[in-house]
Amino acid sequence: MIKTPARSQNETTEISVRGKFRQVPSVTIDALTIAISGRLIRTGAIKGEAWLDPSQVERPERIIEKLSQMKAPLDIFSFRQRLPETQPKYDFPFEWEDIAAIPLTTYPDWWENRASQVTRKNVRRSVKRGVDVRRVDFDDRLIESIVRINNDAPFRTGRKFWHFGKDFAAVKKDYSAYLDRSEFLGAFHAGELIGFLRLVYQGDVASVMQLLSMKTYYDKRPSNALLARAVELCIEKGKKFLVYGQYIYDDYTDNPLTEFKRRNGFEKIIVPLYYVPITLRGNVAIRLNIHAGIRRLIPKRLKNLARAFRAKVMARRRKSVSDEDSDG
Repeated sequence: MIKTPARSQNETTEISVRGKFRQVPSVTIDALTIAISGRLIRTGAIKGEAWLDPSQVERPERIIEKLSQMKAPLDIFSFRQRLPETQPKYDFPFEWEDIAAIPLTTYPDWWENRASQVTRKNVRRSVKRGVDVRRVDFDDRLIESIVRINNDAPFRTGRKFWHFGKDFAAVKKDYSAYLDRSEFLGAFHAGELIGFLRLVYQGDVASVMQLLSMKTYYDKRPSNALLARAVELCIEKGKKFLVYGQYIYDDYTDNPLTEFKRRNGFEKIIVPLYYVPITLRGNVAIRLNIHAGIRRLIPKRLKNLARAFRAKVMARRRKSVSDEDSDG
């Protein structure tokens, strides 16, 4: 029996954090890269886990065993359970994590029973106002269009937009992973791409990796049209779920993105997020409930105050940018 050699503990890998790539420590096990983050508590997770096919991560116990044997430079290994399995399968410490998902059956079921009246109205409005949604190839023309859409607005959903100002090479790098299991939909108006949606297929699940449209064409509701076509396409392909990130972000129940998902038929589904201690330090961190960072210990009231303050700052910045554009 040939043993898989333990890789050097000096390995690094590149990950994207808030729209920017940076190098972090890593180890490699069974062709999977475990990216390690954190300083006081070092947590490892499978790189790109959310976008991998479930068959690529079938045996987390094997990964945990090897991490312990090779004395990897991490304290905790974290991994998520994947749809459609929502009940805990493993005897490891876990927390419940919410995801936004649409259980898919038929398009009429989504349209009549899941999509809100507002969504149905917006999809019809999009068609009436000349928006055409169709599949697009990942090529230089699409990348150039994504650059233009990124630069349409420096702020989105009340926050500074991470991808604003990126050039062609940076955008191409952002979207070059998982292309063998990806599909792009484009929303066109008068021949111009005004929005796009990227799907990544993972077994019975399809995930929205990016949905972005130009704010200057908001009245044409391209995002609603794109999502409606994505639902239709996933059903045609026999997918069981369409996933779009988390449902609620950081206890912020009034998030505009959460409301958009709700209106478009997404529901909150909870799945186990496991935290497996590899070292004594990791074990202590889990027991003290600081394994996922001290931010979670901040009272919700203080988070809301900080969020309100940030919203005011962002509003002033947006006004400043608008005034500069008007002066120009």
